[in-house]
Amino acid sequence: MGKEVKPYKDSELGKKEQVAQMFDTISGNYDGLNRVISLGIDVKWRKKVVKIIGKNNPKDILDIATGTGDLALMMAQLSPKKIVGLDISKGMLEVGRQKINKAKLDNVIDMVVGDSENIPFEDNTFDAITVSFGVRNFENLDKGLTEILRVLKPGGTFVILETSNPTKFPFKQGYKFYTSFILPVIGKLFSKDKVAYSYLSESANSFPFGEALNNILLKNGFKNVNCTPVTFGVASIYTSTK
Repeated sequence: MGKEVKPYKDSELGKKEQVAQMFDTISGNYDGLNRVISLGIDVKWRKKVVKIIGKNNPKDILDIATGTGDLALMMAQLSPKKIVGLDISKGMLEVGRQKINKAKLDNVIDMVVGDSENIPFEDNTFDAITVSFGVRNFENLDKGLTEILRVLKPGGTFVILETSNPTKFPFKQGYKFYTSFILPVIGKLFSKDKVAYSYLSESANSFPFGEALNNILLKNGFKNVNCTPVTFGVASIYTSTK
């Protein structure tokens, strides 16, 4: 497993508290900045996740590290009974609630403050669970995955969308340069938090991906694990079942 990367290296707070603080700080301009940084491609990736989730017509969906609810809002088109968006950042959830209210989807999507390592739901509650760009922020990855498996129904689908590192020339070199130098500069120019986007790029470069993350999922009890790289491998979609 990769080394632990925290947003604020001088802080005595644990990673979980630091991540919550960071996302609270950048919540107001996160959506706009995210579109700029990803060149809007992240929307296409989320559409692929929605298509995968929709295959089994899930009624109860949990979106962990939901942030401002982008993926939860897109999954509402699947006509589920309920979507729960879970996140440790109250600031991000508040932005998400405003978007949900505007879309008139408050009766479908609930935004809940919660921790992936202590999910506030009973065993076997959800037909499908998603995490988009959130697993690398888990303080204890194994504990978070164990909790996800616990609340997922037998036969349920778990999908992760996460950054990964391209392995082929020239995408490997180009991506490394972009995340190490360009992304932090954009973040510093447009964000109130000067270290947030340095953390996001550093955590992306150090987090296990591909076969390594497949093996971690298998170790934690997931079945039918599969990884599909997207956009030359700058991100990957991991599918698995319980």
